[in-house]
Amino acid sequence: MMSDTSSTTRIATLCKIRDLQRCISAFEQQFEKEYGIGLNEGMVLCSLSKSERLSSGELGELLGLSASNISKVIASVEKKGLVERFMGQTDKRQMYFSLSETGRERITSISCQDMSWPEDLQPFLDKPTPARP
Repeated sequence: MMSDTSSTTRIATLCKIRDLQRCISAFEQQFEKEYGIGLNEGMVLCSLSKSERLSSGELGELLGLSASNISKVIASVEKKGLVERFMGQTDKRQMYFSLSETGRERITSISCQDMSWPEDLQPFLDKPTPARP
């Protein structure tokens, strides 16, 4: 049987995660209203801005999205003219994506520093992003 302290700690952790999710959701609504793209779309643009080109699998891994979800996000930014699709040179079945000129303009226009951040997200934003292996 779980101790009361252990149970209370687990519940507190779940409640904190719920609060963070609410903050992220509120930020996403503000972000979408301000820039006309969703948070996942913005993260695709951010990822592509740091790389010449990426496959859908690479984008999905970077964003932590399933193949189905990343396909939907890519289709959305493609429809908005923010990314371009290229066939792989060695494997013609492999598709790669890069920022279009419009996508480069959009990502450089985004200034999240000017947006209001939920207080619960601030500790995460003040730390540098760890390098990915």
